[in-house]
Amino acid sequence: MKKIIAQLSLVTVLILTSTALLAQGPPPPPGDPNAGGGPVGGGAPIGSGIAILLSLGAAYGGRKVYQYWKDQKEALEE
Repeated sequence: MKKIIAQLSLVTVLILTSTALLAQGPPPPPGDPNAGGGPVGGGAPIGSGIAILLSLGAAYGGRKVYQYWKDQKEALEE
């Protein structure tokens, strides 16, 4: 019985204190993009990231095709 009371009190304390522990607020919004504050969506380039993902996808697909052809060739030889 003491164990159950201890667990319930611990859960109660954790629930009550978690509402008081708030995270840091969001940063202020960016300035006007027409006033030289930068683009609306941010300044991260996505062109090179897309190229990297496409090349990795092509390499992965090529490897899978090669493995499939290799397995088919071994199956025909048996």
